[in-house]
Amino acid sequence: MEDPVTQPETGSHYLQPDRNLAMELVRATEAAAIRAAPFIGRGDKNAADGAAVDAMRAFLGTVNFDGVVVIGEGEKDEAPMLFNGEHVGNGRGPSCDIAVDPIDGTSLTAAGRQNALSVIAVSDRGSMFDPSAVFYMDKIVTGADGIGVVDISQSIGDNIRELAKAKGKQPEDIRVAVLDRPRHAQLIEEIRAAGAGTRLLLDGDVAGGINAARYDSRIDMCVGIGGTPEGIITACAVKALGGLIQGKLMPKDDAERERALAAGHDLDRVLGANDLVRGDNTYFVATGVTHGELVDGVQRKGPIIRTESLVLRSRSGTIRRVEADHLAAKWL
Repeated sequence: MEDPVTQPETGSHYLQPDRNLAMELVRATEAAAIRAAPFIGRGDKNAADGAAVDAMRAFLGTVNFDGVVVIGEGEKDEAPMLFNGEHVGNGRGPSCDIAVDPIDGTSLTAAGRQNALSVIAVSDRGSMFDPSAVFYMDKIVTGADGIGVVDISQSIGDNIRELAKAKGKQPEDIRVAVLDRPRHAQLIEEIRAAGAGTRLLLDGDVAGGINAARYDSRIDMCVGIGGTPEGIITACAVKALGGLIQGKLMPKDDAERERALAAGHDLDRVLGANDLVRGDNTYFVATGVTHGELVDGVQRKGPIIRTESLVLRSRSGTIRRVEADHLAAKWL
């Protein structure tokens, strides 16, 4: 990890250079994406996910860190998925919480649609919010312009108007990403009534949230109810992008509500980025499985397999795009 170091002569501070863990983790998302690629458009999302999981687990085992999966695919008896509580890495190096989604968008992959990603998010040990009690969360994500302006407690119309003003736009210039689900029918109507346009997502709200936080994206805001694990993964990326994320837990039924209350959760509390993942040392890595606005998907070019990845780190504020050519013969 990095520590501030004082130079005696000047009193100034700099960050001592260290190993960027994300540049090692990207090998795992690349491997998962490559192994999932043969299943694109084949209609079998479980086969695609299984291939991605196996590849990701194998490559994570070579990474120099002691990771514990906080957000995975469930409990150990559901193996071979990467399960909650599983230790990954070679056990040496920094101790970390890790969130994995070998394919965010398995249905997109199976159907051959855009925006499927292989994703890993990492933070210091004990810093990730435990989402086990409540699976769904109402979320709002914007770029830096939304900080101090947008609030999940406001109406969507007010948020659109306030964000438009902060960005020097008109409401009709605002584009809002939202999962295309029956539960969002009223929300979609309200977005359009406010004059904004919608970008309806078939799946994959991690990509939607990150695009909303990017300064160079055509999406200005991502809203709606999606998975709590995806919210925490998105928070790791948003911290590196300097954007805004807020969420409120949304139990799906009375039984889940009771479990949430028993776990000590305040269901009226607005969770910010620092509640979802504490500290300023988060990593986010995503490799495209299928093409999308965030990154290109896996491409076969003669003897080469090409991947594109997004690599983010909050402490250094770096945003890297990694394009890699892999010799296809090595993946047979």
